[in-house]
Amino acid sequence: MYNPLPPRLTIKSSLISGLGLFATADIAQGTNLGTTHIKVDGTIFRTPLGGFINCDENANCVKIEMRTEGSITDKWNLVTLRNITSGEELTLKYTFYTIKKDFLEEAEKEKKELEESYQESRRQTKERNTGPLDSFSGDLQNSIKESKKQTKERTKS
Repeated sequence: MYNPLPPRLTIKSSLISGLGLFATADIAQGTNLGTTHIKVDGTIFRTPLGGFINCDENANCVKIEMRTEGSITDKWNLVTLRNITSGEELTLKYTFYTIKKDFLEEAEKEKKELEESYQESRRQTKERNTGPLDSFSGDLQNSIKESKKQTKERTKS
């Protein structure tokens, strides 16, 4: 019968992010828990074991590259760095994926560019609005004042 996870592991809700990989029994330091990632023709695929492990700067596991002579694939296995107690979440430092970091950096760059573009657009709009129209508006107001003044003078005489 196929079991996507090795014995002593389960998937459940994580305080780190979404779902995580947890020990259902104590696991000794140095235990090879199985394959987490496989690289075929330059593309890295996660196995069920690799699909639910969360990242933590104080990781308790590490990915170890396993090379087989003559193999057309590379693979990485999950190995515990210390003793893991039952109920503890297994974690590692992400090394394959920088998508979140790259995405956030790119999004921040685009946000800055959009803000600069918006400010430039506002500056140009303001410049257009304070050009000849403002001077026309000022001239019109002066003409109205002058006209009222002349009307008052005529009614007095």
